[in-house]
Amino acid sequence: MNSKTYHIKLNGKVYEVEIEEVKEDKINKEESKENKPVQSTKKHKAISEGEEIAAPMPGNMFNILVKEGQEVRKGDVVAVLEAMKMENEIVAPVDGRVLSINVEKGQNVSLGDIILKIA
Repeated sequence: MNSKTYHIKLNGKVYEVEIEEVKEDKINKEESKENKPVQSTKKHKAISEGEEIAAPMPGNMFNILVKEGQEVRKGDVVAVLEAMKMENEIVAPVDGRVLSINVEKGQNVSLGDIILKIA
């Protein structure tokens, strides 16, 4: 399953929200599988290529709080996305080093645009 954790600030309170992507074909596979071990290649991909952080919604990059080469820890706020007049903190999903930053402060982003990459 593909899930991401976000910290959302609403009325001065910070909420941790985990969003899980569920695809219809995956639901059908889970209903029919018979205790077969499942191998995940996501960790191997994350090690070799880096973990990409995508925009969770369309908006405007309000602030980028890291620089290329900077060390980050899982849960650190790396960027702030303004959407629907709310500031949404984007957090690092893993410990690592910022490999690349693909957006600039003030840039408009669409859902799924890659903001930065961590390895």
